Parts: sequence; structure tokens; C-alpha cells
Amino acid sequence: MRDAPSRTALAVCFLRAADQRRPAPRRIVDDPLAEHFLTPGWGLALRAARRTGRWGERVEAELGDGLATYVLARHRAMDDALLAAADGGLDQLLLLGAGYDTRPWRHAAALGDLPIVEIDHPATAARRADRIRAAGLHHPARTLVPVDLGRSPLADALVDGGFRRGGTTFVVWEGVTMYLSRAAVRATLTALAAACGPGSELVLDLWTPPDGPGRRASWLRASPQLLHLWGEPITWGIHPDDLDAFAAPTGWRVLDLWDPAALAARCVADGRRVYPAMAVARLVRP
Repeated sequence: MRDAPSRTALAVCFLRAADQRRPAPRRIVDDPLAEHFLTPGWGLALRAARRTGRWGERVEAELGDGLATYVLARHRAMDDALLAAADGGLDQLLLLGAGYDTRPWRHAAALGDLPIVEIDHPATAARRADRIRAAGLHHPARTLVPVDLGRSPLADALVDGGFRRGGTTFVVWEGVTMYLSRAAVRATLTALAAACGPGSELVLDLWTPPDGPGRRASWLRASPQLLHLWGEPITWGIHPDDLDAFAAPTGWRVLDLWDPAALAARCVADGRRVYPAMAVARLVRP
């Protein structure tokens, strides 16, 4: 991890902000707050996107091979899972790798005064805190914990955030696992299972490198490494069929697994295609 705010967190925040240029029925995520977290450069890109209209949407779809749609669809699927869990009763929400997540305010009516613990790398957390202050956003029970989990245990960060050990928790772990090692993902899941009570849920996304020798499959396996240029290389992936066997020893069981086709059917109303090498999973702590 670079010792600077995450660039990929800004990129996905831009995509949520850019989706606002579409009419409401075509939006995958309705996030009017996302633009408050953009840098001036990304703000210029947002204004350009608003001017290009449908032409810009087509270019975005073709150049990204549906990656922008996937980023939005995963966010929407996780939103839906969170709201369903909140309706059933929760003790707390954990945003692990909070980035520029706006859920505490977008879903304020559903979450009420539910305690929210946010954890992220100190550089990203500092910028997040600055933008929250600048936007005048407030939540009565939100705690942001800056921590480098490569150097400090997750358990300590949870204590610092006032996490209620053993409470029924909803964990959002979005856009993170692919930047970790297999051992780090396993250790994090194990630590979360030990901290969260039975019935807790966790949503995460997975890079799932496609099988096959074809040109497109080879490109989909190789192209994510371009993120190395941003200092955030892809380092781990798993096939969805293998997730249950991987997660079970850590204390979690797979409840739902949404591949690109399922995400498109669930979240996309206007025919945009979804990047074919990612998936979203919902796990439960038995």
C-alpha cells in the first residue's frame, strides 16, 4: 500500500458520482454525496462526463469492458444486503476499508443511530475525515479509525473504534481483497469471525481470473496488473466455486454469490454489461 490516499478509492467514488448524470431510472447507485470526496482533477473529469452525455457512456462501456458497471453493481448489491440486514436488526456496522463510502448518510433513515466503525489506511482515512468536515456531514455514532493493518492487528483497531465484540454486525469489505495476499484475507476473515456474533453478515468482492486460453481471457487475467502503475497492484484472486471451502475454516459460510450475470439481472436496468472477472459474495457467521 502506498503511503498516500488510495487512488482506486477515488476512482470508484468518481464512478458513483458519474452515475448521477443518468436519469434516476437508469442509475445503478444513487449517490449525490460522492462528488464531495473527489479531488479537483476528478471533479474536472466529472464535469466532462456530464457534458459528453450518451456518447461518453458508450466510450466508458467499451474502454472499461463493463468495469465501471461492475463497480456500481457491487455497491448496489452490498447496499441491498445491508438494508435487508438492518431491517432485521443489527448491533453495529463495520466499514472495513471505508475509502469514500457514503453509506452512513445515504442510508441514514434505515440505519438511524446504529453504531458505525470505519477502518482505513491512515492516509486515506485522513483525507476522508477532511472531506466529511468540508461537506458538513454528520452521523451521531460514527467512529473512524486510521490504521495500517499491515502493521497493526485488526483486533486492536476494532477496540479503538469501540466495536462491540460478539455483537450482530454487518461488515462491508468492498474493493479490498484483491490487493491483499491470500494469507492476509484468511487472517482478516478469521479475526472478524472471532469478533462478530452469530448471525453477523459480511459482504466482499472477489477478483475471479477467467479460465481459458482465448485472447479475451488472457487480457482479463493480465490487464488488472496495470493498477501496479497506481501503486495498488492486484495480488490475490479466487474462483467463486472455491470460496466456500476457503471461507469455512475461517468461521464464515457463503450465503449468496453474485456473478456478473446475477449482478446485471439484479442491479442494471439499462442493459449495461458487467465486467466478467469479478463477483460479490455475502457471508454469514454461523
